[in-house]
Amino acid sequence: MNFLLIYRMPKTEIIVINTAPIISLVAALGDLDVLQLYTQVLVPFEVCQELLAGGKSGFAVAEFEAATWLQKWLTPLNISPLLLNSLDLGEASVIQLALNESIQTVCIDETVGRRIARLSGLKLTGSIGILLRAKQEGYPVLMRQAIERMINRGIRLSETVIAVALQQAGETD
Repeated sequence: MNFLLIYRMPKTEIIVINTAPIISLVAALGDLDVLQLYTQVLVPFEVCQELLAGGKSGFAVAEFEAATWLQKWLTPLNISPLLLNSLDLGEASVIQLALNESIQTVCIDETVGRRIARLSGLKLTGSIGILLRAKQEGYPVLMRQAIERMINRGIRLSETVIAVALQQAGETD
């Protein structure tokens, strides 16, 4: 099983983050403060636009705007057609920015985006990986509660992902 590898957060100080993990972290914790575990968190222009569009509810927009320490890219990226043909704009921009800036780790939750990132030679984390790292580093994360909040917000997590996250967080029954 590769699940243990998925959640072992690479010890990195710089990440490029996609839309879904930002929304998931706000759902789980109510803010984005946990991302301050990193010295730099880069958000591509395209991801900023997706977040600020806010969908029907505008969920996570206020928290995203309040996180002024995020490094929000101000100009669109020139994204490889290969990435654009394989992924949505947010995931493609995360991978492209990481490659452009020689950043080793991206934060993507979607399966296809994760696969393409790996094929591009990048390391991965996701919202669950960030929550686990935060817990390991002493941040007061209750994984079971964070997962319940994510699910209540409509974020889909498989039973396997949930079980592995709870086990790694030391919160199994």
